[in-house]
Amino acid sequence: MLYSSAQDWRDAPRKKVLFFGMSGLGKTHLSNILRAGGDWFHYSIDYRIGTRYMGEYITDNAKAQAMKVPFLRDLLLSDSIYIGSNISFQNLTPVSAYLGKPGNPDLGGLAIAEYRRRQEQFRQAEIHALLDTPYFIDRAERLYGYPNFICDTGGSICEWVDPEDPKDHVLSELAKDTLMIWLKGDAAHTDELIRRFDKDPKPMSYQAEFLTEMWEGYLSEQGCAPDEVDPDAFVRWTYARALAHRQPRYAAMARNWGLTLTADQVSTVRDAVDFDALIGDALGR
Repeated sequence: MLYSSAQDWRDAPRKKVLFFGMSGLGKTHLSNILRAGGDWFHYSIDYRIGTRYMGEYITDNAKAQAMKVPFLRDLLLSDSIYIGSNISFQNLTPVSAYLGKPGNPDLGGLAIAEYRRRQEQFRQAEIHALLDTPYFIDRAERLYGYPNFICDTGGSICEWVDPEDPKDHVLSELAKDTLMIWLKGDAAHTDELIRRFDKDPKPMSYQAEFLTEMWEGYLSEQGCAPDEVDPDAFVRWTYARALAHRQPRYAAMARNWGLTLTADQVSTVRDAVDFDALIGDALGR
C-alpha cells in the first residue's frame, strides 16, 4: 500500500486516498467533509465520466428526443436553441438518465441491445476516468496548490477489475498513487439501501456477464418477452442481487489492495482531523 503504517500516514506531506463501495454508504459525503476543510481536492469519477467521456452521448441523446418534437426540431436545425447537460457533483442525473433501464419502450425502457451498448460505453468511460487519477493528482497540486487528494469512485468500480490479479492494470495504477479504502456497510445498511432503491429505482451499470444472467433469469421467472418487461420492476429485482454480487469483489479489493472502514466509523468523521486519526488507527491494526 502507499502508506504501510500509521506513522507513514501521519508523516506524509501529501495524503492521497481513493474511496470505493456501494453508492449510498458515504463516499461522497466523506469527500465533501474533507473538501470543506480547504486542503483536499475532490476528484469525482462519476462527474468525470459525465463531462469528459460521456458528455457527447448524453447531449446527443437529449437532442435526439428533442428532434421528435417539430417545434424543437426547427429551433435546433436553425441553431436557435442549445441543449446541454447541467451535470454537477450534486446532480449526476444526466449520466443515469442516459444509461436508462431495459424493457418496455412504452414505459421508458430501452431495447436490450441498445441498453448493452450504453453499458459498454459506461464501462469504457469509467475505466478511462479511473486511469485519469494520476493526472488529476498532479493537476490538483500543480494548478491549484492542494496538498491532499480524494478519488471518489462510483459503485461499479469492482465490476471492471480483477482484485485477485496482482497485475490488474486499473488497480495497479491506482495503488501506485492512492490508498484505496473500502467503505463497508453491514446488513442493516444493505436493507436500507434496498428500501431506498425500491422507493426510487435508478439506472445502474453491470458487468456484462452478470447482466446477461439477470436478464435471462428475470425473463424466465416472469415468463415475459423482452419488450414486455417493466423497466423499474427489472432493476428492483436485480438490485439486491447486484449488492450480493459486488460484496465479495469489494472485499477482495480491500484485502489485496487497501483497507476497510465501516460505514458506522465513517459516520463519526466531522473533519480532516477525525479522518486522519481514523486512517491511522486502521493502518495501525
